[in-house]
Amino acid sequence: MLHPSDETEFDHAVIMVRDRLDELAPHFEEQGFLLSDKSVHNLGSCNRLIPLQGTYVELLGWPPGAPPARKEIADSPFGLEALVFRSFDADATHARLRDEGFAVNPVQALTRPAVVDGREMQASFRTVRFAEQPLPGIRMYFCQHLTPECVWTPALMAHPNGALRIHQIEVRAAEEQAVAWRLGIIADARVEEVDSGWDVVLGNLRLNVVNDDTALIPRLGRLVLEYKDGLRELNVGV
Repeated sequence: MLHPSDETEFDHAVIMVRDRLDELAPHFEEQGFLLSDKSVHNLGSCNRLIPLQGTYVELLGWPPGAPPARKEIADSPFGLEALVFRSFDADATHARLRDEGFAVNPVQALTRPAVVDGREMQASFRTVRFAEQPLPGIRMYFCQHLTPECVWTPALMAHPNGALRIHQIEVRAAEEQAVAWRLGIIADARVEEVDSGWDVVLGNLRLNVVNDDTALIPRLGRLVLEYKDGLRELNVGV
């Protein structure tokens, strides 16, 4: 289902719902999205997914009434807050980032239960996370899928609203050119100047870095999806 590409690909976007996953997930179902069942990771976080063609949107949080089990998300704000790039070899990705001078943690195993076609499975991933985020204000990491069939379930990809894939994600920054080039180094991707600013060109979508003089720390802006009838911004609603 996933095949190595000459260009780094985007894996998924994270919408942080903190301890309100059960409360906020219906907001997305009411928009016509199909969501996976709630799962709890071995690291203590919980999620529900909106699977799309080649990418997905993750609603991420932790059980209500409990402190956040993962330090790296404890202070994450509500809404779109993380970019996750795809890796087909977490060890090689770790080595590349280390050689580029980034502070990276050891490769980490991530698992959660999953049900595929009525069969209980364990979804397994290997992740490369930064000890210090290379761009303040935007959480990023790399994810290698060992069991992609646990994410891209065809039955969950037939969204009633016609959603197909992530088309573009906007990044807002006061120093948009510098931020775009930094993202290009992180993702090992080329950067192009465009009418709206700068694009980081990934194998399956573009990160559009635009000027925002108020964004002294870079932040994520619009997440644009491709639907059967055109392009629309995702209503995050949190």
